[in-house]
Amino acid sequence: MNTKKIVRAAVIAGLYIVITYLLAPISFGPLQFRASEALTVLPIIYPEAIPGLFIGVLFANIFGGLGLIDIVGGSLVTLIAAYFTYRYRDNIFAYLSPILFNGFLISIYLHLLFGIPYWITVIQISLSEALVVFLLGYPLIKYLKFHLNN
Repeated sequence: MNTKKIVRAAVIAGLYIVITYLLAPISFGPLQFRASEALTVLPIIYPEAIPGLFIGVLFANIFGGLGLIDIVGGSLVTLIAAYFTYRYRDNIFAYLSPILFNGFLISIYLHLLFGIPYWITVIQISLSEALVVFLLGYPLIKYLKFHLNN
């Protein structure tokens, strides 16, 4: 990676952390609306967003209060989802990757930590993720693509 890409990855990580903490009351727990997840679609345009998102989630979850399982688990799920977002950047699966991976995998430990039935957690996390991805992330990608080409 060149310097510009390293800086972009760092900015993405920093934005993820800041947005998560500015909205901390709704960013953590089994019922969450993490607006910073809008950034999870950035690998569609920027491959360097993959490590940026991983680092951003890692640091955001360090202070999230759910412990090592969320720090490691959340970061790894984000890494996997970001890779698939990049890999399938030319079709709808790019947008579905963070929704599906977070919905089905993060819910495994959230349901155990909070005692909420797994499928309820899957629905809540997936719905929240879908809202963020399609209401914030999709317009972000459209905006960036437009301005990158003009």
